[in-house]
Amino acid sequence: MNTLTLDRERFYRSFMAGAKEVIRHKNNLNDINVFPVADGDTGSNLASLMHTILKESRLDETNEKTFKSIADAALYGARGNSGIIFAQYVNGLLEGLYDKEEITLADFIASIEAAVPHAYEAVETPVEGTMITLMRDFAKSMQSLKTNIKDFSDALGGAYEHLKTSLHKTKDAMKRLRNRDVVDAGAKGFVHFVEGFMMYVKTGEDIAGEVLDETLTMEKTDHVDFAKETHRYCTEALLTGKDLPRQKIREGMKDLGDSLVVAGNDETVRLHIHTDRPQDVFYRLRPYGIIREQKVDDMKKQHDIVHNRKQRIALVTDSIADLPSRYVDEKQIHMIPINLMIEDSNYYDKLTISSANFYRFMDELSTYPKSAQPNQKQVENFYSFLASYYDEILVLSVSKKMSGTYNVFRQAADSLKGGKTKIAVVDTRQNSGAEGLLVMKAQEWIEEGRSLQEVKEGIEALREKTRILVSVKTLKYMVRSGRLNKVSGVVGKIMNLKPVVSIDAEGEGIIFDKALSLKKATKKIAAHVETIANENGVERYAIVHANAPERAKEYERLFTEKLNQRPAYIMDISTVVAMNAGIGTVAIAYIERT
Repeated sequence: MNTLTLDRERFYRSFMAGAKEVIRHKNNLNDINVFPVADGDTGSNLASLMHTILKESRLDETNEKTFKSIADAALYGARGNSGIIFAQYVNGLLEGLYDKEEITLADFIASIEAAVPHAYEAVETPVEGTMITLMRDFAKSMQSLKTNIKDFSDALGGAYEHLKTSLHKTKDAMKRLRNRDVVDAGAKGFVHFVEGFMMYVKTGEDIAGEVLDETLTMEKTDHVDFAKETHRYCTEALLTGKDLPRQKIREGMKDLGDSLVVAGNDETVRLHIHTDRPQDVFYRLRPYGIIREQKVDDMKKQHDIVHNRKQRIALVTDSIADLPSRYVDEKQIHMIPINLMIEDSNYYDKLTISSANFYRFMDELSTYPKSAQPNQKQVENFYSFLASYYDEILVLSVSKKMSGTYNVFRQAADSLKGGKTKIAVVDTRQNSGAEGLLVMKAQEWIEEGRSLQEVKEGIEALREKTRILVSVKTLKYMVRSGRLNKVSGVVGKIMNLKPVVSIDAEGEGIIFDKALSLKKATKKIAAHVETIANENGVERYAIVHANAPERAKEYERLFTEKLNQRPAYIMDISTVVAMNAGIGTVAIAYIERT
């Protein structure tokens, strides 16, 4: 087919054909993925990008609207290094075509040449032998052919043959590719895109045909290259705003990790980085715009699940359960974060926002944050991932009277009924340190070799013997969060009320006692704990606080003396709990002896 120019529709459909061709090769790209991390997800990441382009872009009445929809969709769908680099390349490529009604070969070559620096600029440290090398070679090849060839089909065909040679050379560009005898997965994905684009230009048909409009689920992730010197969290963000300074954002992230990629335009930016401090990544992004999406993969934990699984039962809880992170890591406990909406940006409790960072701007917020349960589909995907490596799964949830999280956990488990892995979900009827102590107990029983049913029934019985007593320093946070209505709050302030908050047997929050000073509140809590110790004994206890280390130390001294034992742990509480209880709060959680 003789093609001297491409109109808007033909270019659009050629682009969609290229996207479909990448999706068709998703599994192969996953299989050969070894750079920058051998995590087997390059195909899935590129497929996510291409699916979003297929679903969200549109053939519109002008080139600018049509191509802008593709560019925006690419940024929204981008995942991983290769996906984000490709999205930046697409944005650079299409910018020069907005005003072209009929795209000539010269126009196209100019646009792909302009796109190459965009791709290189997205990467903090460009590595040759990857996708960016193929992008550069594609432009060079097309440029060399244009002198003697005027037809799109012939030029693309010649460049495609050159790309196949360049792709084979990537095998020799990096030691890890040579050792595995594979080409670079991202580079191969780019070649497949060019192949699909070229074939549609030539024939008017896409060789991939129809692709399933599937929901991309979490792949089995095997970070075989993870080592102690590797940054732990694969972190991504989608940021929207006005006049977003990509270079400034990139510079501001350099000290936080490696594998840094920043792509986008003035209104949308996609960021990828491997870091040990995902909370600081999102804290630094906050001033620039609205964080639309966040993703954090714990590469160390994924590696440990595959290569160093400690128990046959996976123990899962939510981030409201306050347990020391060192203990969670050591025991391979899986913690699903609660969502926290702050100024239109959604954060993941304990993962993309820390209590320390939250305290810095807590009192400055005009609209107080709201919490929300995890996304059910994400929980289903996580269960599926765990089911690939564990025999059974036990999930301990925050009280269902306080959060919809329990229902999400249960519904996700119900959706996977019939699978080979049994999933049990328990409402702890607790939160914070009390929930954490129950998780700790369940972990010990699992290590002892108890069955899933025995641990489940044991926790359901033990929750009746578990309690948390919270001394609230000020009522203003409970009023702002809606946990206490404003009338009650005003009365409490007038009376200088210092309530002791707890949870009843059904898991409902209650005012356990009242005092007119923190000192008297502490005395009331101490008297109650002493009574329990004298009657039945306290098996273990924990002290948790909201940015109140001095009050926590006071509680440690007091209860170590009264109970003749040290606390199991002392820690700052979940951001979600801190949001409701407020700065200055301190609490003791305990389990009675049985």
